[in-house]
Amino acid sequence: MIEARLTGLDRAEALAYLGVTGAPDGDLSARLDRAEALIMDAARPRAVWRLFAILPDGTLAGTGFAPAGEDIRAHLAGCGQAVLMAATLGAGIDGLLRRTQAADMALAVVLDACAGAAIENVCDNLCADLAGQLAPRHMTGRFSPGYGDMPLAQQGALCRVLDVGRRIGVSLTPGGLMVPQKTVTALVGISETPVSRRTGGCAGCEKYEGCVLRGEGRRCGG
Repeated sequence: MIEARLTGLDRAEALAYLGVTGAPDGDLSARLDRAEALIMDAARPRAVWRLFAILPDGTLAGTGFAPAGEDIRAHLAGCGQAVLMAATLGAGIDGLLRRTQAADMALAVVLDACAGAAIENVCDNLCADLAGQLAPRHMTGRFSPGYGDMPLAQQGALCRVLDVGRRIGVSLTPGGLMVPQKTVTALVGISETPVSRRTGGCAGCEKYEGCVLRGEGRRCGG
């Protein structure tokens, strides 16, 4: 049994989400301190994952779900299995963000960036725990719907396969965005031989600089 764990947040990653380079000034440092404390108190991380064989046509066995796009096919090349995973910080973070936006917008912006770094920490911890459980097999990095040419619309199919509503309390809006908003879904390839492919995470996505969702303060789930 693998439990979701939030062990901290990477401030460099939070600063990247904020578009800040170099050391933060005193005011921003104080907001980062406050945001981190609030997140660690309010977060209730939960996660779910399942392991599937990859059939010759790219479908995950027993699901009818075939990840679409050349980029995900290249990412999974040479992998006989794939893990589907989802992780969330919980609804408490959404409520915290709403309250902070009404009271202190400057803090709310920092809080949102720190929450993004926090959910990446949960995903990193989950992948580290999976690596230990699945050894001696090898894992690729995470790849989420909305990365590269994998359609964001596949978020719904991935969530149905994982039964995220029942398992971790996550739902999808009609537009395909997840609630709670600090939720990530991803695929991870599993191979019998070592693999070297980019890791997941919003800041590492090739679309990061021009991402429309990021500009609106939202995420595709990566």
